[in-house]
Amino acid sequence: MPITTISSREFNQGASEAKRAARTGPVFITDRGRPAHVLLTFEDYQILTKQRRNIADSLAMPGLADIEFEPPRLTIETQIPDLS
Repeated sequence: MPITTISSREFNQGASEAKRAARTGPVFITDRGRPAHVLLTFEDYQILTKQRRNIADSLAMPGLADIEFEPPRLTIETQIPDLS
């Protein structure tokens, strides 16, 4: 897994090349010579954070069916404005 290092300026001028390089390994983006950001593919990010869920699983929110929620009643009263 090769690591690519590019400057912030190079990244701004060639984001598509940086995305292509991220397919083979992480891309370190430097700011004034120091590493500031890392560009990864989403699959590599999921492996790194051990997240295996897809968007459908996230939206389903399993376990919420067991929670009872009774929202409080709201009473709205009108007031006559004092125009004096």
